[in-house]
Amino acid sequence: MPVSFDGQLVVAISSRALFDFEEENLLFESQDDRAYMQLQLDRLDVTAKPGVAFSLVNKLLAFNVDKPLVEVVILSRNDPVSGMRVFRSAQHYGMPIQRGVFTRGGSPWRYLRPLNANLFLSANEDDVRSALRCAVPAARVFPHSKRASDAHPDEVRIAFDGDAVLFSDESEQVFQRGGLDAFQAHERDHATHPLAAGPFKPVLLALQRLQHRPAGGMRIRTALVTARSAPAHERAIRTLMDWNIEVDEAMFLGGLPKGEFLREFEPDFFFDDQTGHIENAALHVPSGHVAAGISNP
Repeated sequence: MPVSFDGQLVVAISSRALFDFEEENLLFESQDDRAYMQLQLDRLDVTAKPGVAFSLVNKLLAFNVDKPLVEVVILSRNDPVSGMRVFRSAQHYGMPIQRGVFTRGGSPWRYLRPLNANLFLSANEDDVRSALRCAVPAARVFPHSKRASDAHPDEVRIAFDGDAVLFSDESEQVFQRGGLDAFQAHERDHATHPLAAGPFKPVLLALQRLQHRPAGGMRIRTALVTARSAPAHERAIRTLMDWNIEVDEAMFLGGLPKGEFLREFEPDFFFDDQTGHIENAALHVPSGHVAAGISNP
């Protein structure tokens, strides 16, 4: 019987998102791939430090107790030699990652389709944008983000922005054309009309399925963290209700900086479509940019 990932949450992740390869990456950018390959080979027995998405992936894999619920695949521009260090590092941390694609500088996003990936995390913006164009939820990780807190070892905590992430950018377009007053009026008038899905609705839906299948004591906790405020909050809540999706926390911040609120929520990862929000959040929590919607032409 061929292997199938049916019913599993499939996460594709670059080696630089999973592990801290920033020092090695500087060599790659300043010299060439040969020097980079040699350095990775020289460090083959040196375990890489956790990267920005390490906590998220490690906790998701903890759901695989009685049966496989989460599959993590390395999808990397690294070369196969460097891939050996990636697998060895994963083994050191007890992460049961078995599959990987290493393209030595080539764009790996095209392999997302045969994987039926639910999520792609990478430090490469071009790969992320290509994945989003193919309707695969994807985010560019900020490698220098603050690492996740270890205060919630039995809980995967994930925070999402609303417009252009969970929801379509319909309302953001109104805001950018007409300003805050036009946005608030539009959302008040359309409060009972659910928003169209954004690129990360499938991720939230997959997480809810996991939430209903707790394993090994691991749980999911989600938060909507948005610049919306009353009365625009109602349409966001009603949209989630229409989708039959629940979030555990919702923060309607009305333009307040998100970073300090996220610091208190302590997510393993936060997704937003605006780089300004991500730069503020990255000071406090692991963060990734979703290059979707009108703010990301």
